Amino acid sequence: LAEAEDAARYERSVQRRTRAARLPFIKTLEQFDWSWPKCINRAQIQDLFRLRFIEQHTNVVLIGGVGLGKTHLALALAYSACLHNVSTLFAPAVEIVNALSAAQAASHLSKALKTYATPRLLVIDELGYLPMDKRGADLLFQVISARYEHSATLITTNMVYKQWPRIFNNDATLTTAILDRLVHHCETVTIEGKSYRTKDEA
Repeated sequence: LAEAEDAARYERSVQRRTRAARLPFIKTLEQFDWSWPKCINRAQIQDLFRLRFIEQHTNVVLIGGVGLGKTHLALALAYSACLHNVSTLFAPAVEIVNALSAAQAASHLSKALKTYATPRLLVIDELGYLPMDKRGADLLFQVISARYEHSATLITTNMVYKQWPRIFNNDATLTTAILDRLVHHCETVTIEGKSYRTKDEA
C-alpha cells in the first residue's frame, strides 16, 4: 500500500509539473526519428537527457532549419525534466516577448519577469522565426540576464550565432550582451538537413 501511494503521489506531482510547464503536447526521445536529419550528433543529444546541464546551470541551444526536430527534442527534454522533479516552463520566444510587453504596459513587469526567471529549466522555442523590435529584444535580454549562472535555459532557433543581430533588431551591442551571457556556459547542438514535413513530397 505504501509503495502504491508513493507511486500515485509521484504521478500526481509529474502531472502538476507538466501542466505548470505549459507543454503544448508530450514528446519523448524514443519518438524521435534519427534517420531523417542529414547531420545530427546523437550521442551529444542523448547525453543531454541525463539532465546534468540543468544541475550545472548550463544553457543549450538547438540550431537548425525548420522541420528538423528541434522543438520535438526541446519538448522531450522539458518532459524529461518534469519526470525528474525539475520545475520547467516552455514558451515560444514571441509569446514571452508579448507577455512581458503587456506586463510592462500594465506596470507589472517585475512580477512577469519572475515567471520566466524562476523555473530551473526555461525552454525558449523558435527564437528568430519572427522579427523583434527594440523593446522585445530588451525584454528578452532581461530574462536571459536574470537566469545567468543560476538556471538552465534551452533555446531552439533557425539562425546560427552570427545571424543573431537580425533577431534582436540589428542591435549589435545588445546581441553581444545576450550571447555573452548565453554561451558562457552553453552546449550548442547543430542539426542539418531538409524539413521532415517535406519527406513525402514527390
